[in-house]
Amino acid sequence: MLAIGLMSGTSRDGIDAALIETDGEGAVTPIAFHAMAYDDGFRLRLTEACARAMTMERRDFEPLIASVEAELTERHVQSVADLLGRSGHIAEDVGVIGFHGHTVAHRPEWGWTWQIGDGAALAGAFGIPVVGDLRSADVAVGGQGAPLLPVYHRALAEGLAKPAAVLNLGGVANITYIGSDGTLIAFDTGMASGLIDNWMQAHGGAAFDAGGATAAAGRVDEVRLAAMMADAWFDLPPPKSIDRERFGIAAVHGLSIEDGAATLTAFTAVAVARGVDHLPQRPATIHVAGGGRHNATLMAMLADRTGADVRPVDGLGWDGDALEAQGFAYMAVRSLKGLPISFPGTTGVPQPMTGGELFNA
Repeated sequence: MLAIGLMSGTSRDGIDAALIETDGEGAVTPIAFHAMAYDDGFRLRLTEACARAMTMERRDFEPLIASVEAELTERHVQSVADLLGRSGHIAEDVGVIGFHGHTVAHRPEWGWTWQIGDGAALAGAFGIPVVGDLRSADVAVGGQGAPLLPVYHRALAEGLAKPAAVLNLGGVANITYIGSDGTLIAFDTGMASGLIDNWMQAHGGAAFDAGGATAAAGRVDEVRLAAMMADAWFDLPPPKSIDRERFGIAAVHGLSIEDGAATLTAFTAVAVARGVDHLPQRPATIHVAGGGRHNATLMAMLADRTGADVRPVDGLGWDGDALEAQGFAYMAVRSLKGLPISFPGTTGVPQPMTGGELFNA
């Protein structure tokens, strides 16, 4: 069926919307993709909602978060409308929408994760069934609730030599390892662009470090980097996941803009290298998706710190910007069919399980 996937990621830069045709198993044909950027005002409100959610002990009504959720949902409605218009399709053509929403707090250690977004309102806007809240069922049985993209990575990587590794660089980084027998191992490795973006927004007068140019002009403070990497989380074996707010930029305060960017960029690269140490076999090639692959300095540091051939997934014919949105379309179809979207090796659930809440129009 035709399926739409929507992703508002931890980078908080906007909404990715993808239209694919899939059976939720081995058949995947990308049809269209559209990215809609957030304005600075909404990005700030979303950041405030995330900070507020991280102070809460459970998911509950909170006026600021409720207001941001309503606005977020309206923006997703507009994103779907734009995608349909650009693709030449109408709502009646689409079988399901996979609606990730936006993660405001991820607390698997407390038994909950919180993605805001009104699935019922989105379904009603187009008359298309919506599958949302794709992480909560996993967390409820003891899983990490993340990462969820590995099942889609495996479908795309069917023709690749195994083992294969796919690294996603959004606000947070996660890696998928696909063994020769199709076994999946996946986990968050740490921060990706999240802290670099925070640093640039606070000190560089920019939303992000375009191309890694600021980091390229700086020098890594190895002492501060070692202190950041001393956090016990990095030594935990997978499966594991992390919230975007787990680390902050205070560790590099006092450095120049360039040196701070360089040190935070190296923090991402070294964390990925530490994550690779947890894999059964070191991958010779790491295929990279997500916005972080556009950061040339980060890509060079990744190659240096991991010793692997690090290359964008676009060389495989995949769209590295669209992958997450496509993945949530794919998972929505799997959810409708009762197929698993998370696995013991990806989130730590006791057995493969499906997930998602269905909102009918």
